[in-house]
Amino acid sequence: MPESPAAQTPYEVLGVAAGASDDELRRAYRRLLRETHPDTGGDAARFVLVQRAWERIGTPELRAAYDRGSASRTSSPEPASYAAGARGSGSTARRPASSTVRARTYGHPGGQEREMYLALMREWVGRGVHLDDPYDPGLVQRAPREIRGWLAKAIAEETTSAIVGDLGVGFTIWNNVLTGRSIDGVGETIDHVVLGPSGLYAVQSEDWGTPVRLKKDDLVGEGIPAGYEPLHQLRGAARSLGRSLGVRFTGLVVVVPDDDLEVHAAVVERGRLAGSAVVRRAALPQLLRDGTGADRESIDRVFDLRTRLQQSLRLA
Repeated sequence: MPESPAAQTPYEVLGVAAGASDDELRRAYRRLLRETHPDTGGDAARFVLVQRAWERIGTPELRAAYDRGSASRTSSPEPASYAAGARGSGSTARRPASSTVRARTYGHPGGQEREMYLALMREWVGRGVHLDDPYDPGLVQRAPREIRGWLAKAIAEETTSAIVGDLGVGFTIWNNVLTGRSIDGVGETIDHVVLGPSGLYAVQSEDWGTPVRLKKDDLVGEGIPAGYEPLHQLRGAARSLGRSLGVRFTGLVVVVPDDDLEVHAAVVERGRLAGSAVVRRAALPQLLRDGTGADRESIDRVFDLRTRLQQSLRLA
């Protein structure tokens, strides 16, 4: 099963350092089994995570293989290395040749996140230490989770851009779009602005390394930072950008890895965020083709919007 760089490592699940002895590892596993077992009032989901962590590093042989990085995978929907997308067009893997004309794509998806990941990784390793490969799976899984999260975010953006690119010439995607607002002195961005036959969408690509769900009008999940409301944040960013351009977004969409959402898509039903959606990556094409229930744009309107956006949008 593909694994997100943002997901907890087996060591983090078991609550021990990567350099812990085999005895310390075994004691932590047994203690957590007792604490999380459903028959004793524990959390069933946590119990499963503990078991899976042990299955990956529970013997010296398994642990050595994991520490070498041989068991690591990316969260991309196609086989790829962590470095895929670090250069070039932003696609997460080599894509087969196709006669279909791809969507127009502008900007560098995941570029800022890659830069942040590399800067933090070099700082964590230490000045003067040469990194042969900052995307080496063994190195990535040893890094702190906050550093791995930047890589997961970059891969998420690259993957969404590739998915939209496959939708064909009727779609246009702009990546890392500046909204005109600043947060703590840093220019705010929307990961993707997508224009297609069903309308104009503000899209965020996320991977918090844990399952998420829609609760009332926003997302909740263990990996989402405390106090952060993804849909509300996206709404504010889209309103700022929309006002500056004189356009209105058809919908707001947060895209997450397929395994992190129980349903294909969940839509906010009422309130100011009504119509906003969280979707699995696999469900994104259908949502962008069919829309979120709002009236579809006319072909003439789409052409007019594309021209205006191409002239006005500023990319980070």
